[in-house]
Amino acid sequence: MDYKKAVQSRRTFAIISHPDAGKTTLTEKLLLFGGAIREAGSVKGKKNSKHAMSDWMEIEKQRGISVTSSVLEFLYDGYHVNILDTPGHEDFSEDTYRTLTAADSATMLIDAAKGVEAQTKKLFKVCKMRGIPIFTFMNKLDRQGRDPFELMEELENLLGIRSYPMGWPIGMGQSFSGVYDRHNKKLELYNPENPKEIDVIQLTGPDDPKLDEAIGEEGLVAQFREELELLDVAGDEFDPELIAKGKLTPIFFGSAISSFGVQTFLEHFLKLSPAPTPRESSKGLIEPLENQSFSGFIFKIQANMNPAHRDRIAFLRITSGKFERGMSVKHVRVGKNLKLAQPTQFLAQSRSIVDEAYAGDIIGLFDPGTFRIGDTLVEGDNFEFAEMPHFSPEFFSAITVKEALKHKSYEKGLQQLTEEGAIQLFKTYNRFAEQQIVGVVGVLQFEVLEYRLKHEYHVDIQLERLPFSFARWADGPAEAMDAFKKSQRNLVTDRDGRIVVLFENEFQMRTAIDKYPEMKFYENSFIKSNS
Repeated sequence: MDYKKAVQSRRTFAIISHPDAGKTTLTEKLLLFGGAIREAGSVKGKKNSKHAMSDWMEIEKQRGISVTSSVLEFLYDGYHVNILDTPGHEDFSEDTYRTLTAADSATMLIDAAKGVEAQTKKLFKVCKMRGIPIFTFMNKLDRQGRDPFELMEELENLLGIRSYPMGWPIGMGQSFSGVYDRHNKKLELYNPENPKEIDVIQLTGPDDPKLDEAIGEEGLVAQFREELELLDVAGDEFDPELIAKGKLTPIFFGSAISSFGVQTFLEHFLKLSPAPTPRESSKGLIEPLENQSFSGFIFKIQANMNPAHRDRIAFLRITSGKFERGMSVKHVRVGKNLKLAQPTQFLAQSRSIVDEAYAGDIIGLFDPGTFRIGDTLVEGDNFEFAEMPHFSPEFFSAITVKEALKHKSYEKGLQQLTEEGAIQLFKTYNRFAEQQIVGVVGVLQFEVLEYRLKHEYHVDIQLERLPFSFARWADGPAEAMDAFKKSQRNLVTDRDGRIVVLFENEFQMRTAIDKYPEMKFYENSFIKSNS
């Protein structure tokens, strides 16, 4: 295939939302339309039911939530689509933040009854910081929800983004009758008896008498026309340039659970969303279309995707060039060449060996312990991509293994889960008896840690919550650092031996900053921003 055509056909995007907005359901319906699966799973898994394709971990099936990002891939109408399905729960937001670095655009899923929720706001901010296009899918229109104008106003007030509805709903909840496609002048009729049967009627416009015939209810049609007129007069204009800059979000209306509006969304999205975009590196922007030398970065590491084989997979976003199975690349951080012999592509946990892939694609590399999140792989040239976002933990526990005989497995499990980015591991500094401390962004990560160590490494652990709320990486001139280390309590070291100080509250942290003016305190080991 011609290189430029191959790259231009790629679409790599993340789906972001608050928990229970219907994200995993939407993902599965997209896979259905792409022919990647034959039947969608049940997200709230009961004992004998199917589970969502993207929720492949045993704990995800039991809890009915996503706790790790999944990579899903399918072909549709000449496009090669890579979906990054992210955890909606805020306790796993760090995994989501890192995954967003591998996406070129994002789909923001909103429950029409609840509007913009807390986690959506957080994730939206990350997308906005990156300036990527954001597409909005207002979900659950078949249930009673909020007024569409109110939802649009909330997007602007809470998220600071203007919106352009690509379609407009006729009714909602029990009166929901369909959605009018403003661009293609089509009416999609909703049939509550059989939602999968969608009748599409071509119209000359919203005043076409065929619309009255199809809907039947005079009041509903009159309200729809009034709203549409208001939208045409007072709403934002359609502007592909503003969409590309992430300043205008196209809005789609539908119901993921009944597949209504999903295909329309997919078709519009593929035309409006960007092909693989440039990435910042130590030698400037790497342009996928101009730079045909292979390069990529590791944005996620997942241990035990196949528990039977105890394997570890590093997820690589290809940023430029063509990948070929068996090729030799340079691992920049360690300065060594690697042969990439068994690359895989994914449908969540399912995988297949891939012979070639292009910029925009996500591939999995077998990892014997070589990779870290943020590593750069290149062919020929020598440069590194910008660091991964990395966040300070907010919850801490002392961790010990219950059975001394299982210590080796315990250490291996902790090391692998740390390298995945699922937890941060610290060791006490200047103590007679060294203690290990686990730091996480959300408390549910402790439960996942305990579960995975038990089921994947056969190790039982004891967790004892500690009163700390802040971790700050400390640095300064040698003399100031020595004085600080001698006088400061609650010092630990991270996995690279760097000094980290744990604080119980903000007052303690501010006191330390004032007391040691020569010292610098960073929110984490990568992002150099003063706390």
